[in-house]
Amino acid sequence: MDWHDFLVESDETIRQILKTSRTIAVVGIKDDSHAYEAAHSVPAYLHSRGYKIIPVNPNYKSVFGTRMLKSLAEVEEPVDIVILFRAPANVPMHLDDVLRLKPKVLWMQTGIRHQDAAHKLAKHGIKVVQDHCMYMDHLRLIRAAA
Repeated sequence: MDWHDFLVESDETIRQILKTSRTIAVVGIKDDSHAYEAAHSVPAYLHSRGYKIIPVNPNYKSVFGTRMLKSLAEVEEPVDIVILFRAPANVPMHLDDVLRLKPKVLWMQTGIRHQDAAHKLAKHGIKVVQDHCMYMDHLRLIRAAA
């Protein structure tokens, strides 16, 4: 299988990811004081839909009643997806921890792309979604079909 096969573009693959994934580590999540920012509202929506959210941000104490972890290195359970709410320049600093966790998918939210990181993760068998909003994709591909 070629590493390009791990770069997710199709709606059908995204639909399957959203249907089969339950645990999501969210790097760069913000707390309730940022309710109208995507880094809070997207994970809040996913949480309301039954996904388990593991919040990762050293700048806050908790969200959704769950203690914030300072980094992905503190995650001690299997995760299906790691979502990044970080600027593209910050993506590489998370790669070693993502490789250690071995999620099914690394998801970079809208506006976030990093081809070198995507290539490295894909070569290790981790699917990569770039420049997609998980909230919008869920509404479009899961909720609309219900």
